[in-house]
Amino acid sequence: MHIEEAEFRPSSELGAEPHIAASEWVVLKFGGSSVATADNWQIIAGVLRNRLQAGLRPLVVHSAIAGASNALENILGSAVRGDAQAGIAALQARHCALADDLGLDGRALLQGLFAEMEQLAAGVQLVREVSPRVHVRMMALGELMSTTLGAAFLNASGIETSWADARELMLSSDAPRRTIAQNYLSATCDFSPDPSLVKQLSERAGVVLTQGFIASNPRGETVLLGREGSDTSAGYFASKVQARRLEIWTDVPGMFTADPRLVPSARLLAELHFDEAQELSSTGSRVLHPRCISPLRRSGIPLFIRCTNAPGVSGTVISSVTSDNESQVKGVSARRNVTLFSMEGAAMWHEVGFLADAFSCFAKHGISIDLISTSQTNVTVSIDNDDQMLAPDVQRALVTDLELLCRVRVIPECAVISLVGRKIRTILPKIAPVLSAFDEEKIHLVSQAANDLNFSFVIDQEQLGKLVTRIHNAVIRSAGGSRVFGPSWEALFDDVEPTLASPNAWWIRKREELLNLLDGRLHAYVYDSDTVRDAAKSLLGLQSVDRVLYAMKANFNPEILRLISDLGVDFECVSPGEVEKLHEVIPNFDNSRVLFTPNFAPKEEYIWGRDQGLQLTLDNLYPLRAWPEIFKGVKLFIRVDPGQGRGHHEHVKTGGVQSKFGVPLFEMDELQELLQRAGADVIGIHAHSGSGILDPDNWRSVAATLAQVADRFPNVEVLDLGGGLGVPDRSVDSAFDIAALDQTLNEIRKAYPKYRLWLEPGRYLVAQSGVLLARVTQVKGKGSMQYVGVSTGMNSLIRPALYGAWHEIVNLSRADEVATESVTVVGPICETGDKLGTDRLLPPSSENDVIAIANAGAYGRVMSSRYNLREPADELVI
Repeated sequence: MHIEEAEFRPSSELGAEPHIAASEWVVLKFGGSSVATADNWQIIAGVLRNRLQAGLRPLVVHSAIAGASNALENILGSAVRGDAQAGIAALQARHCALADDLGLDGRALLQGLFAEMEQLAAGVQLVREVSPRVHVRMMALGELMSTTLGAAFLNASGIETSWADARELMLSSDAPRRTIAQNYLSATCDFSPDPSLVKQLSERAGVVLTQGFIASNPRGETVLLGREGSDTSAGYFASKVQARRLEIWTDVPGMFTADPRLVPSARLLAELHFDEAQELSSTGSRVLHPRCISPLRRSGIPLFIRCTNAPGVSGTVISSVTSDNESQVKGVSARRNVTLFSMEGAAMWHEVGFLADAFSCFAKHGISIDLISTSQTNVTVSIDNDDQMLAPDVQRALVTDLELLCRVRVIPECAVISLVGRKIRTILPKIAPVLSAFDEEKIHLVSQAANDLNFSFVIDQEQLGKLVTRIHNAVIRSAGGSRVFGPSWEALFDDVEPTLASPNAWWIRKREELLNLLDGRLHAYVYDSDTVRDAAKSLLGLQSVDRVLYAMKANFNPEILRLISDLGVDFECVSPGEVEKLHEVIPNFDNSRVLFTPNFAPKEEYIWGRDQGLQLTLDNLYPLRAWPEIFKGVKLFIRVDPGQGRGHHEHVKTGGVQSKFGVPLFEMDELQELLQRAGADVIGIHAHSGSGILDPDNWRSVAATLAQVADRFPNVEVLDLGGGLGVPDRSVDSAFDIAALDQTLNEIRKAYPKYRLWLEPGRYLVAQSGVLLARVTQVKGKGSMQYVGVSTGMNSLIRPALYGAWHEIVNLSRADEVATESVTVVGPICETGDKLGTDRLLPPSSENDVIAIANAGAYGRVMSSRYNLREPADELVI
């Protein structure tokens, strides 16, 4: 393993000051994962040899081995309950195993620390209580054990290393207005340049290795710098010795535009200004602890983030000057474990000193406020509880004090999503589309940072994962853009050997058949009957559903309709033409299998549906007001508006005041009167809140609304829950959880046993069965944009242009080649919006290659047109 020193040499571009550039010291911090294996220690040894060969003095600061701090916390908890021996034995065995891998005698090296661990646990077990002093002494053992092993290994490897106790090098001070526990568990230290420390370290031989996370107070007692405080220790040491740079080696190669665990397409941030890195760290990025940056900024010391497991990746450089000052979003960060305090009362209006009094309550209990939102009668603040500062007893005491001033509401289990970048206020119009991601979710608080570096939203914690993904995809390009953006996490760490794209997709398994079908054609829709059959059987197998109806507007291909009918699925139709189509393709079709749901249709359609013996649905009051005579003696379904729509786009949300569908709840009294006058009866209550819904619990609230309405009508037999079951857009997305839906519906059935349950999952039945195949016609480069033109576009598939719908796109001819180009796939229609996919990763494409647009079995061919007098794609079924 060899790393060039030139990669780390600071220059004026990095904002390094001359006296720092001349320093011989370089601080290297290694995280818990980096020091947890023998293989990683070989890499660490190689890094240190390189620094020594470059004439530098390495000061190594490192953490406890991964998981050790949590294990020590658990030992304390077990000791309070009366038995910590199992936890102690497991943690000691783990350190001994690492020592064995390093060729060391771990038991001999760590004997004294093991004894201290057992002694501390025995004391806790005796008194059944953990004092702050005992707590910190136990937690410090993690770093002391790991650094003891690290120094012994380096010396055994021929790298002269001096082990140093950080408690003799780093002094904390008791901060005013903080609790005793906080001064022990989350201490702060002065980080001014310290010539005496430099002299002390210079007298030690070779590499100096010490601990992160721990220090001592003026009384000589051990203190901690807060969880994940090793970064802070490294920043303190770098500033005190005026190091040439700080290198933080961890299990990721830098800061990314989002958490790669949530968003695998997150891109590496090649360079950041100190304030941007501070903002990302403070708002949720776990790569750096926010407290480590201030010492570096004050001294102008550049910070390099590198990955121990991938030392060849260049990582992130953080400094006082960057080459990129463009107004843009550079990251989407997220924080869990946030609690809101909503303080409300008319008395606070123009009340001098109210905020001072309220904030003094938080200060009294040692609680730091994060975000603030104010109005004339309400002040809401957020508390980041990641370090458990808001213990239950502290929260109760705080609320008691605040209630002397105002009414208090505590909102737990929240999360914060922040858009982080530079000059956010200047680009608000550009990020406005991001707000559509919150259409279905409750926003508790919005905050725009005074430093113009972030825009934050506080939401319910359970919504965090999906919202981060949506927002990141909306604001961060997958390729290209500013030089600050590097490769994605997937590109850095995924297996880059040629593999089939989406190997489990039916259109990959039947790839050769599809390519042969397109022989002699420019484009075609192809539907896979096996996929339709599997989807139908999964729904018909629901134990809790009495009837499944297919909304045939999704796809009325004759072969698909016959297949669905033969499987036992019934139909929901919205026009006479759809019913007539069923009679055309299915011999002796029985009209009792149809739920007829016209919308804003003329009077004649309702009369026709009644006379055809169709189950008729009304979705507004006008027909009953204007034509009551045609409904006498008719048994009706009533479609209600549940009040909120759900779905991936405004145009597919079929509930809420912005939707034209359904009788609103506030018209239920009038509905009863009109039905009585008309002599009609209600036997079913129906709702359909939208499309693309992935949360099975959605139908719980729909059912509750329907049952509430049904109570008004004594003859109701059916609750029709509608459809909208989501279809995963990407091959890596999770499929809709049918089992969870069945469980939810079973609970609904138990709650409302007198009703039968119907479901109308139109798109779910056919979407994944269809692909639109089209041939590449031209390729074009235009600046940083690359275009792949195909033979058909929005005339065949309008969903991307109409809804902003996302369809997976692959080059079927080259599906076994590595995707290396970010392209926009466009059609031949003379419209700017004729884009089938933007920023898609494909292999280099050539004329006549076959492109497959997936999930096109629903609302594809049925919504096509002859715009530009171009014929849409024909349909084939296999």
